[in-house]
Amino acid sequence: MGLVVMGVVNVTPDSFSDGGRFADTDAALAHGRRLWAEGADLLDIGGESTRPGATRPLVSEELDRVIPVIETLAAEGARVSVDTMRAEVAAAAIAAGAQVVNDVSGGLADPAILDVVAASQATYVAMHWRAHSDRMQDLAVYDEPGGVVAAVVRELGERVAAIRAAGVPDERIVLDPGLGFAKSAEHNWELVASLGRPDGPGRLGLPLLVGASRKSFLGSLLADADGNPRPVTEREIAGHALTMVVAERGVWGVRVHDVRGTRDVLSVWQRTR
Repeated sequence: MGLVVMGVVNVTPDSFSDGGRFADTDAALAHGRRLWAEGADLLDIGGESTRPGATRPLVSEELDRVIPVIETLAAEGARVSVDTMRAEVAAAAIAAGAQVVNDVSGGLADPAILDVVAASQATYVAMHWRAHSDRMQDLAVYDEPGGVVAAVVRELGERVAAIRAAGVPDERIVLDPGLGFAKSAEHNWELVASLGRPDGPGRLGLPLLVGASRKSFLGSLLADADGNPRPVTEREIAGHALTMVVAERGVWGVRVHDVRGTRDVLSVWQRTR
C-alpha cells in the first residue's frame, strides 16, 4: 500500500472543520460512504471535537455518536478507525469493527486505553499531546534546546515506551507529531520541515501520520491583506500541497477531509515517480 489516506468523519455538533454537518448518524453514514467510495483507506470516526477551546462530551454521548456509525460502515466493508481518547469508547469501537484506534492524547488522557489496544489486534495511533483542548494552547512553549522538534521527539518517545510496556508491538504503532495541538503556527511549520530529517519524529523508527487538513496554521499562511485567516473550507489547495510535501518525506499516512482531492494529488505525485 502507498500513502494511507485517512478520511475524517466528525460525528460532532462543534467540529472546527465542518460545523456539525455530520452530527447525526444518517448524515455521518452518508459522508463516510462517500469518502470510502472516493478512495479513503481508513474512515476515522470521531465523537469528540478537539478544536481549541472545545469542551468534552459525556462518555455516553460519545458512544452514542460513534458506535452506530462504526458498526454500520465496518459491516459494509469499510476499514474504520475510531478517533477517541477514552478506553471505554475504544473497546466498544473495536467490538463494533474498528481496526485502528486514533488517540490524540497518546494514552495520556486515559492510560487504560493502552491495555484495551494491547488486548486487541488494533493498530494504535499515538499523537503528541500536552493537554485537553480547553487549555492546550497555554502549553505551546518549547524552550529546551532543539525547540519544538526535540520536545516532540522526546515526548513521543516517552509515549512509545509506555505503549510498548502495555504490550502493543511496534508493528501496530503509528505516531503523529500533533500539528495544531499545543503548538503555534511556527511550531507546526518547524515540525513539517523536520519530517524526513535525522532529528525529526521519524528518528523514533515508527510510521508517521500527519493531520494538517484545514488547520489554522494554513489559514494564517493564506491570510488576506487585513490579516484575516482564510476560512476553514477554503484551505484545501494548501492542504493538498502539504500532502505532497509530507508524502515526499516518507510519512505513512495523511488525515484529510477532502479524500477525492487528496487522491488526485497523490495520483499526480505517484505518476511523476
